Amino acid sequence: MNGLQVKFLGGAQEVGRISVAIKTEKTQVLLDCGVMLNHEPGFPMHIPPKEVDALILTHSHLDHSGAIPIFYIHGKKPLYTNRLNLELTQILISDFIHLSSYYLPFEYLELRSMMRSNKHVDFGVEEKIGDIKFQLLNAGHTPGSAQILIEAQGKRILYTGDFNIIDTKLLTGAKMEYGNLDAVIIESTYANEDHTERSKLEKSFVDEVTNAVEKGGTVLVPAFGVGRSQEIACVLATHHFEYPVTMDGMAREASKIMLNYKEFLKDPKMFADAMRSLDWVEGWRDRRKATKTPGVIISPAGMLKGGPAVFYLSKIGKKAHNAIFLVSYQIPGTPGRELLEKGVCLIDGKMRKVKARVVHFDFSSHCGASELKEALKRLGGKPKVFVVHGAEGNCELLAKWARNELGLEAMAPKTGDVVKV
Repeated sequence: MNGLQVKFLGGAQEVGRISVAIKTEKTQVLLDCGVMLNHEPGFPMHIPPKEVDALILTHSHLDHSGAIPIFYIHGKKPLYTNRLNLELTQILISDFIHLSSYYLPFEYLELRSMMRSNKHVDFGVEEKIGDIKFQLLNAGHTPGSAQILIEAQGKRILYTGDFNIIDTKLLTGAKMEYGNLDAVIIESTYANEDHTERSKLEKSFVDEVTNAVEKGGTVLVPAFGVGRSQEIACVLATHHFEYPVTMDGMAREASKIMLNYKEFLKDPKMFADAMRSLDWVEGWRDRRKATKTPGVIISPAGMLKGGPAVFYLSKIGKKAHNAIFLVSYQIPGTPGRELLEKGVCLIDGKMRKVKARVVHFDFSSHCGASELKEALKRLGGKPKVFVVHGAEGNCELLAKWARNELGLEAMAPKTGDVVKV
């Protein structure tokens, strides 16, 4: 076998359960191993753990990390990522086990074994696994998130993971300067749409929040615990928002972890200041108080599928002078999407019309369509392009653009496809 073999185990023409196996004659590594979060979790194609030499993780989100503990049921595999990713992954998988253990082949024991098997890798440091060399590089998606640059058999492959080339308040964007590449495996979550320009988006968000609070309202911001919650807190802080901002749920734990790894943040001092200015919820008394105080509450879950946000919604949703500002993508079928489209939500056990004002703000930690195209233009050489992590035809859409506009060999692989580089 000459060259490298790439097998797409999940995340092909879908968003979720992404996993890519890279194989030489001597070594096989797995890039990410996530789950699909439906009513019951979906897993990537099976690969016998004994055939895998190591796993490399780009970031903590469950669609990239949620199936990794499977590799610790009967043994131990080295897991390469940085410690910030590792600790954030631990809180997300721990919560996942808590909520879905009935459907999972692993328990907390395997998660602990995974934590112990970590090999910390700083950005830009070259590591070796057998005859495969790799480095992790900033992806700009969540604190600690990485792209993986692999070199083996004289070939260079970039796996972008989830990435963003735009600077946000929290993070510096990915640079995409990697010299000549033979192949790139790129995400395409937003291949069909652009995001609102960042500074405009932040300004309109802060204006709307201020407006609601000055009229005596409380604004609930349901947000992902890892990344989005902290970003929103930083946006409010840098715009000198003067009213109380309360943080609850998993976002508290994630924020405390990030404070220990400030080197991954764009502006560590600003982040620390923003965190210091928050009111941290310690118990039910704090929760009830927050619902009665004009100000902002930042709380998971971002799609209102659980977490303290559900309690806040039941209180804040009943009054017209309050507001609910959604800042995360809302997957069809989730309570957040129902709220956005129909203005209804489950309150006190019944589907009710929400009286509070509901608005969606397109804060995204992924590239929009223009940035995905820009990222491909920046890459050196004439890489083969494999487009993954996109739903509703987005993988094919970006592949077609790369073929027509850049003259690159580009395809949207299917699950189970094996390609040579």
